[in-house]
Amino acid sequence: MPVNRRITLAARPVGFPQDSDFALDEVEVGSPEVGEVLVRVLWASVDPYQRGRMSAARSYAKSLEVGDVITSVNLGEVVEGNDPRFTPGDLVVGQLGWQEYATARAGTLRAVPPVLEPPTLALHAIGLTGFTAYFGLFDIGKPRPGDTVVVSAAAGAVGQIAGQLAKLAGCRTIGIVGGPEKARDLTELYGYDLAIDYKSDDVGEALRSERVDVYFDNVGGEISQAVQRRLNLGARIVICGQVSQYNAQRPEPTFHPGLLVVFRARMEGFLVFDYAHRYDEAAVKLAHWVANGDIHWREDVTDGLENAPRAFIGMLKGENQGKALVKVAERA
Repeated sequence: MPVNRRITLAARPVGFPQDSDFALDEVEVGSPEVGEVLVRVLWASVDPYQRGRMSAARSYAKSLEVGDVITSVNLGEVVEGNDPRFTPGDLVVGQLGWQEYATARAGTLRAVPPVLEPPTLALHAIGLTGFTAYFGLFDIGKPRPGDTVVVSAAAGAVGQIAGQLAKLAGCRTIGIVGGPEKARDLTELYGYDLAIDYKSDDVGEALRSERVDVYFDNVGGEISQAVQRRLNLGARIVICGQVSQYNAQRPEPTFHPGLLVVFRARMEGFLVFDYAHRYDEAAVKLAHWVANGDIHWREDVTDGLENAPRAFIGMLKGENQGKALVKVAERA
């Protein structure tokens, strides 16, 4: 069997992650036990939530320990199976980590349909990030035709889908991003009605004439404070992420509770894993919209497992344009 290269946690980041917080090592590849399959990783996902897993602070999932493989959702190819649900050559998605090979319980993996092209769609538009946008917007945000929906980090993996779903729901969409290229993507590729570049625009001033019915919050901090001052009566705030605060040693307040009273608004957080029993529902609808050309997407690809930490650090800095992915290997 070949050796397995892995990216592990070398030290818990203090503030912003550094290259020295990660290590590349090699271990032997084992054989799957009954009920397991061995997967060769082809693509690894890069996501903001991974920063929280590197912290010792209490959260919704167990923290990584120093020496653990960095957790991630991956797309891979089954190379050896010890479970009748999968055979060698099948493509699967699962929490397999930043490594070249992973052994996983068959029941934790989702099969990728052979007709899906490109198969990396199973990691974003028709995968967990797409599911996050779908359930966050429709179940928490509850958009109505004519509503104004604002999305922060709107050119990111979740944001690029959330805005397009809002358009499909008949809403006016406003996206907040950092940089002119991302702003152009919002209007030209994803169909947003208005793009705000927080690096050159005053977000509060740009929203002065708006009344926000749904705010899909991916960032927190000053941007979210500016949006919340423009809420409409009965607004819904969807807390998907707070990426601006993940590396802060002293996180700043994101909202003033009194605003919920003033605007009779509702703020609610969620985890996509709570909707696992409805993943098929979301996958069918998202696949239909992608096939029809109603949903567009962009991938930001980094080549080589050894470069995953660089891709992760760049993503936290907002350098990615679209869904951040690491290409680990070619399909056999």
